[in-house]
Amino acid sequence: MMFRVGCGQDVHPFGTDPQKPLMIGGVVFAGMPGFVGNSDGDVVLHALCDAIEQAIGGDSFALYADQLCLEKGVTDSAAYVDVALQHMRHAGWELNNIGVSLECQVPRIMPHVEHMRERISSLTGLGSDAIGITATSGEGLSDVARGAGVAAHVIVSVITADL
Repeated sequence: MMFRVGCGQDVHPFGTDPQKPLMIGGVVFAGMPGFVGNSDGDVVLHALCDAIEQAIGGDSFALYADQLCLEKGVTDSAAYVDVALQHMRHAGWELNNIGVSLECQVPRIMPHVEHMRERISSLTGLGSDAIGITATSGEGLSDVARGAGVAAHVIVSVITADL
């Protein structure tokens, strides 16, 4: 059996559109403005796509996300994860585990971790016990840590699929 790892990161600032919900890890965070971006701006799912693509030697997920979003109007980041997973399976790999690290001052992440873990599990087919999610406030040392948005870093490990 072979394995590889991949890292992905994404950051989005908060927007001002009261109609756009805040999506993090496939979960709506009520009472917060959504992210600036053409899609829902889900930093966790975007970073997950890049981590998967990196692990399999692929390209940035932006290449297909922009096409799906701008040309076809697909703004749900779950659709981008589906494409990354298709690439991964086509290349002969399967997910082994996912690690998510978030940096933000707001919103509070920890009350939503289990729901995020369940949503990522449902999107990827990976058991929720193989998905770790941590968060830090950043201690005010960056714009994100001062409340301007959210940054996500995701690492995945993939293993050769039983073909």
